[in-house]
Amino acid sequence: MARVEKQARPKRGLTLNTARLKWQLGEIWKWRVSYIMLAPFFLLFLMFIIVPTVSSGYLSFTYYNILQPPVWTGWSNYMTLLVDDEIFIKSLMNTLYFALVTGPLGYILAFLFAWLIHQIPKRIRSFYTLVFYVPSLTSGVAMAVVWLVIFANDSYGYLNSLLIRIGVISEPIQWLQNVDLIMPVVITISLWMSLGTGFLAFLAGFETINTELYDAGKVDGIRSRFQELWNITIPSMKPQMLFGAVLAVVGSFKVGEVSKAVAGFPSPLYAGHTVILHLQDYAIIRYEMGYASAISIVLFLIIYGLGKLCFTLFSSKGE
Repeated sequence: MARVEKQARPKRGLTLNTARLKWQLGEIWKWRVSYIMLAPFFLLFLMFIIVPTVSSGYLSFTYYNILQPPVWTGWSNYMTLLVDDEIFIKSLMNTLYFALVTGPLGYILAFLFAWLIHQIPKRIRSFYTLVFYVPSLTSGVAMAVVWLVIFANDSYGYLNSLLIRIGVISEPIQWLQNVDLIMPVVITISLWMSLGTGFLAFLAGFETINTELYDAGKVDGIRSRFQELWNITIPSMKPQMLFGAVLAVVGSFKVGEVSKAVAGFPSPLYAGHTVILHLQDYAIIRYEMGYASAISIVLFLIIYGLGKLCFTLFSSKGE
């Protein structure tokens, strides 16, 4: 009897697995229209996100110059990148400096301006939304051309001309040649363009808040707009806050075009050099795709880690 039971158990398990598989296939068939509708997105996501990421991860361990097949080199690209490549370390420091300033500051400004616009009447709210959002629609190169006139190095530059007229300076400041001023100029231009999708997400988030919460807050002792913002508005907008934070992280680490247009490529003493520009240098100019892939993987890991931190800070699981 014991032998019979031991032989019967695999059959029961097999039957159970078969029934579960049939149930899963039945569920898939039941929702087949939904899967068909989602198929284009999944295909595009696979083609343009998953496949490039996996390919880049593989190529980062090789020497690949496009003309010849990849040659496996192991960790040599990463060792060179993190130990011997001083320009990469410089670009990483510039990018972190840029991100630490524009990330939190751009995030706060987007939330603050969205909150202020939400306070004005609806009939003119769309106009102010358009005014603040339009700069983000313009490409970084186009915006840099406009700002080049403002930060021109001669006395005809708008900023130099203004400072000379009011007596602050006696001779023009070399805004785009001074290595200590290049990154602040890039940060200024980027902040002007930072009110993008996150700004619209915050505006949409304000519309979703139940107004009865404010009435209940007044009963509980809330008397000022700041108290409403801190105790009701922000806790009610955690999904939008998370979305805006992730966008701010990604946007602050992908800076490159503005720096290239303003300070040149490469910039004086690599003062405006960023990780994205370093990646473009090896991928587009030198065609060292293996090394460029290693740069992209390091950048991906940094952004992924900061994204996970944002999810931890703004997650609503603990509520």
